[in-house]
Amino acid sequence: MPRPLGELEDAVMTRVWKWNRPVTVREVLEDLQQERSIAYTTVMTVLDNLHQKGWVRREAEGRAYRYEAVSTRAAYSAALMNDAWSQSDNPAAALVAFFGMMSEEQRRALRDAVRIVQGPEEDPEQGEAGGETRVTPDAADEKRVEKPDEASGEKPGENPDSGAGGTGR
Repeated sequence: MPRPLGELEDAVMTRVWKWNRPVTVREVLEDLQQERSIAYTTVMTVLDNLHQKGWVRREAEGRAYRYEAVSTRAAYSAALMNDAWSQSDNPAAALVAFFGMMSEEQRRALRDAVRIVQGPEEDPEQGEAGGETRVTPDAADEKRVEKPDEASGEKPGENPDSGAGGTGR
């Protein structure tokens, strides 16, 4: 499992994740310099280390590289949580303690995530998925929920122009 990123690695990866596109050392440097004094070579070394560790891929552009995240911040966070949880001698107790630390908003996000993983449950009185608000995987990343379009009968994440549904990701 991944080791936690160091403070500077996290600051760099935060920008790479936030911009969600290939970035140059210069772009990251200029953004970081708004918060701290840092050298170009330091940012270049951090991005090279992140590449060696498999956090970013890079593509040559002239004499420089463009760097792009290999996975999302959500995947990174999930891997860290899974690693910490798997090291517990009592996983159920660890989960209870973790849930006890959560805010109400975090507990709602957890319930939404469980619904995504389990899929829609049929409610005999209301039909498939019970007509509840559902969260799509894309919506979970963007912190929003979608309701089925009652007028068209579409379900969240379905695109009638794309054939079999989904978001094409």
